[in-house]
Amino acid sequence: MLESLLALGGLVLLRDSVEWEGRDLLKALIKKSALCGEQVHVLGCEVSEEEFREGFDSSINSRVVYHDFFRDPFNWSKTGEAFPGGPLGALRAMCRTTDPRPSTIALDSLSWLLLHFPCTTVCQTLHTLRNQGSCCGDSSLVQQVNVLGLLHEELHGPGPLGALSSLAQTEVTLGGTMIQASAHILYRKPRHQPTHQTQWFSIRPDFSLDLQEGPPLQSQPHPDPHTFPVDPTTHLTFNLRLSKKERETRDNLTLPFQFSSEKQQALLRSEPNQASSHILYEPDAYDDLDPEDPDDDLDV
Repeated sequence: MLESLLALGGLVLLRDSVEWEGRDLLKALIKKSALCGEQVHVLGCEVSEEEFREGFDSSINSRVVYHDFFRDPFNWSKTGEAFPGGPLGALRAMCRTTDPRPSTIALDSLSWLLLHFPCTTVCQTLHTLRNQGSCCGDSSLVQQVNVLGLLHEELHGPGPLGALSSLAQTEVTLGGTMIQASAHILYRKPRHQPTHQTQWFSIRPDFSLDLQEGPPLQSQPHPDPHTFPVDPTTHLTFNLRLSKKERETRDNLTLPFQFSSEKQQALLRSEPNQASSHILYEPDAYDDLDPEDPDDDLDV
């Protein structure tokens, strides 16, 4: 599933954290896309171009177009090299490409864009990329556009995360053990139920993926045979368990709101010699017994 992320198309969110950074996985997917002959654009905002290209060989670097917004993202130096509208303007310009090849756009990172632009503007731009066929015309229609967005989810609240999640076709949440990383993949397919899968992997120094079937055996916890389990109910002031005799007493107890069939029959059955109940009433001196004028005693 991890190797086929680029074949799924649409927006792919790479959600990393402080413990598990996702830039290496982003670069591994970029390398795979470049080796497949796709046109690769990188919107670099968090690290320099030299640092991002480090580790790629010359054949990969020659296929990657890097848009550097790390040194001067808002063109304060007035060099004239920046796109109109800054990084989002460059992102919209990628939509108007005339290359018929499938293309991959890597955003390093979406978190940087969310911290410098309104969330609605970023989401609208991503929505435009996802529907580039309808906004760019038939002459500039590309076969497939993959958008890889690196997202540091710990920097954002539930609002931006939920908005980006609604736009993404695939979400990859990084985690794992101390020596091996895992990717929890959530894939949304139109008119189908979302599918979940966990893929264990490692990334080699040349940014190629090494996929594994599961966690290594040494990462699984082994119980210590000399350690005895601790009973959490030892020092409680009440008893959570019942003895056999107490359990039998509880099972044989009839609750007051439970009616057995014998009790129901006894209440409904009337015996012939059983005395019926009567109401005895003795009128008071001030009682009004005149049926013609029942309100006579009110002095109206």
